[in-house]
Amino acid sequence: MNKPTTLRPSSTVVAFLATCVLIPSLLSAADPALGPWPQWRGPDANNHAGDDASLPTQWDMATGENIAWKTKLPGRGHSTPIFTPLGIFLTTADASAGTQSVLRLKLDSGQLTDQWVLHRGTLPAQIHPNNSYASPSMAFDGDLLFACFHTDDSIVLTALSPDGHKKWQTKVSQFLPSAFQFGYGASPIVEQDLVIVAAEYDGPDSGIYAFERATGKRVWKIKRPENLNFASPIVATIAGSRQLLIAGADQFCSYDPVTGHKLWSVDTTTEAICGTAVWDDRYAIVSGGNPVAGTWCVSASGQATVQWSNRVMCYEQSLLAIKHFVFAVADNGVAYCWRSQDGKETWKQRLFGGGISASPLLAGGHVVVASERGEVFILLASPDRYQAVAQIQTGQSIFATPVAIGNRLYIRTAMDESGKRQEYLVAIGK
Repeated sequence: MNKPTTLRPSSTVVAFLATCVLIPSLLSAADPALGPWPQWRGPDANNHAGDDASLPTQWDMATGENIAWKTKLPGRGHSTPIFTPLGIFLTTADASAGTQSVLRLKLDSGQLTDQWVLHRGTLPAQIHPNNSYASPSMAFDGDLLFACFHTDDSIVLTALSPDGHKKWQTKVSQFLPSAFQFGYGASPIVEQDLVIVAAEYDGPDSGIYAFERATGKRVWKIKRPENLNFASPIVATIAGSRQLLIAGADQFCSYDPVTGHKLWSVDTTTEAICGTAVWDDRYAIVSGGNPVAGTWCVSASGQATVQWSNRVMCYEQSLLAIKHFVFAVADNGVAYCWRSQDGKETWKQRLFGGGISASPLLAGGHVVVASERGEVFILLASPDRYQAVAQIQTGQSIFATPVAIGNRLYIRTAMDESGKRQEYLVAIGK
């Protein structure tokens, strides 16, 4: 058996990271009270692993080579796990039992210690076959866990203590789309004393909602167009301004995350967006594909103008931005790197034949890409040229986004066992 290897950046990549990739918020360690990955897209909301992350480049699911642990998960869900000082948390649903639950695993061993059923008998009557009844990721504020489910024809937000005690639960809004029954996927995010949830559909309750973390009391609502949309909001500091970004309904919008007041809006993008917006200094970028395929970049520094656009479609998966550049893996399996200032393509390369829902991850100077067929690709996070590092089959079905912490890569995957889908959370690297 070959000795397991861990990928660390070369001196060239280290220099590149020092001048190009790392942003100021990444130079300090994540808040230890929150943990290394407390909500969707990580501690800095950009899907960047910590600057101490290193990646394993060799593993084998069949033999167990370089697999620290592999834990069976009950039910099915597409939520990306969050990692807190008190455990790993993720959501799942059992369609046959009609339940939606929160799972807790031990950080060190991956042992499944708890399953807390939050909803029973209230699953949506219909969702898209590529969706799940447990797609939004959870969030953690250092005290409470927040889980959001589409259930009982509504979006329901629940606050739990890390030992599973329900602190409060609130109906965010009705959620009963009339045109298409595709389900729900927007993850809650924590900002200051608020937990923020998007519930956008073709009905009168369509909006973005903010609640007090401690009590669940509603603080504000942003009324959004009556239009079915799937994007998770995200909060970023751009040009010195704290902004809540979301795209969809043929708009790209920014709001004050504390008050909900609109900062700017640009008439662009398309009706339905699934991916989360990314940013670079002065620009905000998003991609989508229904009914119009494309990627759009707008100035987010107050000018509120379209900077550039192209026809590349990343429908479910988000983009990945580094300083001055943005990476994309399109629905057809082709990877791109563009200059964020003007959209100039610096390279493109086909990785696979298509089918992707997980978002690319930056870790250790490399980009991790996972396809829906369970293929994991590692490539150099270089804007100058494409350079492949590894391609490893990891299960048969990946929808959740990989997470890298320290010297481990965590992947939620699934395999066909005796004709049934069995999900696992896998810790790779020893």
